[in-house]
Amino acid sequence: MPPTVHRASPRTSRDWPIGAALLQFPDAHNAPTTQWSSVLDEVAGEGFDHVDLTDSWVRPGDLDADRRAELARALKESGLGVTAISAIRRSVIDPDEDAARAHLAYLLRTIDAAADLGTGVVSVGLHRELTQAQQEALWFWHEQGATDPVGDFRTWERAVTRLRELGERAAQHGIRLSLEMYEDTYLGTADSAVSLVTDIDLPNVGLNPDIGNLVRLHRPVEDWQSMLRKTLPHTNYWHIKNYYRDHDLATGAYFTHPAPCEGGVIDYRRALAMALECGFDGPICVEHYGGDGLGVSAANRDYLRRVLRARIGE
Repeated sequence: MPPTVHRASPRTSRDWPIGAALLQFPDAHNAPTTQWSSVLDEVAGEGFDHVDLTDSWVRPGDLDADRRAELARALKESGLGVTAISAIRRSVIDPDEDAARAHLAYLLRTIDAAADLGTGVVSVGLHRELTQAQQEALWFWHEQGATDPVGDFRTWERAVTRLRELGERAAQHGIRLSLEMYEDTYLGTADSAVSLVTDIDLPNVGLNPDIGNLVRLHRPVEDWQSMLRKTLPHTNYWHIKNYYRDHDLATGAYFTHPAPCEGGVIDYRRALAMALECGFDGPICVEHYGGDGLGVSAANRDYLRRVLRARIGE
């Protein structure tokens, strides 16, 4: 068992912000405030005091000032803080340049909205919309999605330049920008993700090592501990989820399935110890696909708090 971390922590196991993802809730962007409140009350009813405003539910960057104020009131009335706004599938290097520029403008608006809502982190990535085959699959990660061009210097530099622009806007508001790891993008391996954030070279821009996105793939992947050793020194936010993973050597087939945090292939007791040893102090978001995603996320939160209590005390 890894040694207990004795370094002074700015947080305790009780107050560490652990937010619920809203992946399991349908698009409610144009819904009345009462519907927002119903979802947020349900999240709070599972014992959460924070939420990740996943933009597949509501897009804060596309709300006018009045609607943002309504969202802020709904959050306050539900007793929820916001760990982050996670803006997903808005690649600033989409091959369609008009789409890429529109995504950049949207993400800049999202950062401004985060400031209005008092949110300290915005998480973005380079993954793109699901393909038709992915939408039709039982689990979308079983089908091949869009890929970033390997070895394309111009596209890499475009990613660096545009993500740096987002980071600079975030810094103006005192916000951290976190880059979510996702397969087949320039954030799709630990080495590439570290290279990208190093090239961006801004103190408020770090990584969201969502390695669950990688261990669920039906292909060989880097060992989870190796990925975390490389990425945790650059981590400022963390989407946490887990998967069962098996490999049949006889046929070469891989099998994966969503798992609770303490049951999957990633040992989050060890992962959290590694993170604390690196000085990680960012908020956490718990996710789960399938079944009662919110209920499993609540169990994941409780597990993480138990592990944190063992490491840093109450």
